[in-house]
Amino acid sequence: MVKYFSCTGFLKSSWDQVFLAFWQRYPNPYSNHVLTEDIIFREVTPDNCLMSRRLLTKTSRAPRWAERFLPAHMAQKAYILEDSVVDPQGRTMTTLTWNISHARVMSVEERCVYKVNPENSSWTEIEREAWISSRLYGLSKAVQEFGLARFKSNVTKTMKGFEFILAKMQGETPTRTLAETATVKARETALAAKVKAKDLASQAQKKQYV
Repeated sequence: MVKYFSCTGFLKSSWDQVFLAFWQRYPNPYSNHVLTEDIIFREVTPDNCLMSRRLLTKTSRAPRWAERFLPAHMAQKAYILEDSVVDPQGRTMTTLTWNISHARVMSVEERCVYKVNPENSSWTEIEREAWISSRLYGLSKAVQEFGLARFKSNVTKTMKGFEFILAKMQGETPTRTLAETATVKARETALAAKVKAKDLASQAQKKQYV
């Protein structure tokens, strides 16, 4: 049995901009799990399409109950292959990614099509499909559910990463990252607590002299 997921997303940037951002999106604040990226081969086909294959190394923390099924040196990393075909005339880019490490435990295949949004030519539409499977006897359903939840979370991070890189390319100040926002909020909370503590201490001191 395979878990299937599909969704359509939009980026408020032209296809040409998204195409350029695709090759520049690592690193970004939302992709700290991507450790390395290497081009294995790249060629231009007779019909002027650009074909590429890349090898990505990512952190891939498995749930604790699944770590015992993985070799110690593989439990923290995953190796991903990414094939892409760019058609500059048709203005489409199709990518296919799949993991080549510990695929018996969980296999994730993803297909994305980047194309011009038919309703707004200045936007880019992303059609995304994913297939998640497991051959881990007795635990395949649990692994698939875990994989689906993680995949959905990563889709959100991927889109935010794209938006971050696109903003930088366009000379804009990127929106605060989640980590930066959390840090600022923590500082504001700590400052407010400090001020309140000083007020309470001051009030208590005044009462002593009444």
